[in-house]
Amino acid sequence: MDAWEAAVVGRSPDVVRVGLAVPLTGSLAMTAPSALDLAALAADELTEAGGVRGRAVELVTVDAGRRPAEVAAEVAALHATGAVDVLVGFSTSDVSRAVAAALAGRAGYVFTPPHEGGRGTRGALRIGASPLVQHAAALAWLVRHRRARRWVLLGTDYVWPQAVHRAARTVLRDLGAEVAGELLVPFGPSDPGPALDLLRRTRADAVLLSLVGRDLVAFNRAFARAGLDRRVVRLSGALEENGLYAVGGDGSGELYACMPSFAAADGAGDEGQLALQERLAARVGPHAPVVCAYARGVHDGVRTAARLLETGTPEPARIPRPRLARADGLVFREVGPRA
Repeated sequence: MDAWEAAVVGRSPDVVRVGLAVPLTGSLAMTAPSALDLAALAADELTEAGGVRGRAVELVTVDAGRRPAEVAAEVAALHATGAVDVLVGFSTSDVSRAVAAALAGRAGYVFTPPHEGGRGTRGALRIGASPLVQHAAALAWLVRHRRARRWVLLGTDYVWPQAVHRAARTVLRDLGAEVAGELLVPFGPSDPGPALDLLRRTRADAVLLSLVGRDLVAFNRAFARAGLDRRVVRLSGALEENGLYAVGGDGSGELYACMPSFAAADGAGDEGQLALQERLAARVGPHAPVVCAYARGVHDGVRTAARLLETGTPEPARIPRPRLARADGLVFREVGPRA
């Protein structure tokens, strides 16, 4: 149900409500269908397995794609009125910080995607990877195997990309590679010209992309139109399956990703993700949204929130082994329900 409905409609005592804060608008909104369906799958499976101490699990949606203060105010009001018991979701880190501060010490908050690292906020459980954990192995592999020695760091101007850039500078320095340029840009559609000019001017071998959602898609499209896609290696910590479809899949050139649940090109796909896709297709039909990394995180987050409500402790974290996926040559198979 949506937040307004949850705030005004009473609930049965045999129900627990999990707030689901995911971007329904903004740069990351392209991931919303996947996230909503995977969260609903988790809630349904939990309820069918007995729920939280016998209580069914309901989801209350909050649009986390708005300005930080707006999202934080709505979440705080929902908890104050008893409309939600715990919050799960993903967003840009400026939003998550505002939400965590609004709920600190009052309600649990499970933040599911890669995060900016550093000290967290009381009551906020981050189940994704920090910038160093997420990027270090991928950067090292590209330096050694793709001779990516001169790097440009390109991201959106907010907390997570800034933290990624700090981690990348340290890793690249230790590898003997060079940061030849750096640029942080505002959210939203922008002229890719300055970034492309920076790549040409610095004669970069590689670019680390910390853009997200549709901004990442727009830049990759412009990058290919400029003819740089076969000469300059790209690494992204935010590229997921929806974004890969949008940039052309196998026509995307030397594009690599280090999202934690990305599919692999060599037949060694993530079995957990494939199993989730099959269960989702069995429940909602063969045209179910793709299980992207953000959506899988939300699925795990809903289950973690249920565990918190039931026992006060989260399930042990299942951190995927670091893995680099190359978009070029990646094949997606449509997965239907099993007989």
